[in-house]
Amino acid sequence: MYEFKFDPVEMHPCTAQLRTEVREFLRVELAQMLPQDRAKTWFGFSADFSRKFGARGWIGMTWPKKYGGQERSALERYVIVEELLAAGAPVAAHWMADRQTGELLLRYGSDNAKNRFLPAIARGELYFCVGLSEPVAGSDLAAIRTSAVRVSGGWQVNGSKIWTSGAPHSHMMSTLLRTSGSISSRHAGLSQLIIDLSSPGVTVRPITDQTGDRHFAEVFFTDVFVPDDMLLGNEGEGWQQVNAELSLERSGPERYLSCYRLIEEFVRAAGPQASLPVVTLVGEIISEMWTLRQMSTSVTGQLSSGGTPALEAIIVKDLGSTFEQSLPPRIQAVLGAEMPPSQTVPLHAVLNYLLNASPSFSLRGGTREILRGMIARGLELR
Repeated sequence: MYEFKFDPVEMHPCTAQLRTEVREFLRVELAQMLPQDRAKTWFGFSADFSRKFGARGWIGMTWPKKYGGQERSALERYVIVEELLAAGAPVAAHWMADRQTGELLLRYGSDNAKNRFLPAIARGELYFCVGLSEPVAGSDLAAIRTSAVRVSGGWQVNGSKIWTSGAPHSHMMSTLLRTSGSISSRHAGLSQLIIDLSSPGVTVRPITDQTGDRHFAEVFFTDVFVPDDMLLGNEGEGWQQVNAELSLERSGPERYLSCYRLIEEFVRAAGPQASLPVVTLVGEIISEMWTLRQMSTSVTGQLSSGGTPALEAIIVKDLGSTFEQSLPPRIQAVLGAEMPPSQTVPLHAVLNYLLNASPSFSLRGGTREILRGMIARGLELR
């Protein structure tokens, strides 16, 4: 049975000071950033910002110091992520590696991989993406077809990945692929490799989404050689590894703060004399967001204590995506009748972006339909 416990973040003795430091840093660094650009949150890319952020010791901050980390707590990292997303910082360059690939390397990477990648990630200089979905498999990861065959000194990879966030600007990809068995064997025979995207045989084809951005890509592998020491963990154990990795991806603040810029601009445009329908809507939104935050921080607390709250993480992701997708149309519905157009110019810019971006929120990290099937199975409802 799933369990959500008391929010542990604000109980940590160091979080208040850290929150103040990060807010001041962001206030200076993002002073000239437009609201509609801040609305991109963790899809906004800036190599310069990531380098500056890494120089402060705030990337990979939970990792061992010998790998460039600060050996700080997961709860302190949670505070940093909240502040980044609330401010709309352009974190895409280091996002995937800091959130999940670094942890994967620490658990399963070879000594060479740890020493080669982790310090560069922590400096904000090396970018990772995650290769999971495929054109036929979609969110059914057990149906992937991309294969890796043993050759002298390593592996030869053939296949493709799609909807790979951050691939157009990433240096490396942690990739789930089939090293043995067949599609009919489902979860058996899957492994994870780190692939250098500059390798011969790799083609990265950016995908333009309906906002006009190109942060997704389809990635093709044609006889790509991957050295032996780029295998993560043990051959054939990729399914278990990637599920642990997805717990890190599915339950963080990005599952309820992706539309935070819209909420802030809405409240700012409403002003102190807001109408009753606006005040009511703001109250509903904040109460829903705060509940999701309590659930999210509970999962983080369990992860930091060595737990594996996979089901709880899925629930947070499903509820968070539903909440975030509902925000743009809910706010749009009250704008025309309740606010003069002169007050809502920045708000409309943010709203227009998120009306186009939010349909993808229920796809990333696993589609709603797949996740709800997993929840039902976890609760023994099917």
